[in-house]
Amino acid sequence: MQKPKFTSVGAGPGDPELITIKGVKVLASAQVVLYDALIDKRLLAYAPNARKIFVGKRKGVKAYSQEDIHEMIVRYAFSDGHVVRLKGGDPFVFGRGSEEMDYAAGFGIEVASVPGITSGTAVPASLGIAVTQRHVAESFWTITGTTSERQLSDDLWQAAQTSATVVVLMGFGKLPEIVSIYKNLHKGATPVAVIQNGTTENERKAVGTVDTIVSEVKANQVATPAVIILGEVVRHSHKLKNVFTALESKDVLQMA
Repeated sequence: MQKPKFTSVGAGPGDPELITIKGVKVLASAQVVLYDALIDKRLLAYAPNARKIFVGKRKGVKAYSQEDIHEMIVRYAFSDGHVVRLKGGDPFVFGRGSEEMDYAAGFGIEVASVPGITSGTAVPASLGIAVTQRHVAESFWTITGTTSERQLSDDLWQAAQTSATVVVLMGFGKLPEIVSIYKNLHKGATPVAVIQNGTTENERKAVGTVDTIVSEVKANQVATPAVIILGEVVRHSHKLKNVFTALESKDVLQMA
């Protein structure tokens, strides 16, 4: 009989090489891996002796409810031993990692966590966007685009009134609402980047301003899962300078 244990492991933002060394070591010791939709399945090779079960959620479609996942963690911990929950990004950033650990601990199961690289900073960085930058942005907000009530977080309105960089996760479907908030604050010129499948070989991006980003997303066929970055730091990316130069030239031609 294996000692029941549960470990929450962050898989990072998408690129399988961005998982931590500790995360790889924990996977190697797993008897069961419960993995999400956003992880690269190549990471499962690090758990050669484990039972691997998909429990992901995408676009409101769930393989299992959160309550089901809680019960699976406990059941497999007592029947198999070490259960690893492999989640995209960092499990403690909109990942319900603390809820799962608390539930398992309530049954006397040993619990542990391995932080992951969050997409909130890593995906912007992959395009040369620093979420903080001297003389440009002194802070950044990472906000969920969809709350448990399926609504846009009220925090976005507060964040939009500041000069901070705003990173919205799980908010692609709310992009028109996000744009509307900035427009109502007369911030239509605010630079925006929307990055789908960031840090992976399937990455797609749309870059523009609050006034143009919805049309840019459509033109570049960007879809979910995507990270939205709003703020002047987007314009300062060394990788996006040519994009903004082209957009500004396009605006000049249209005005002429």
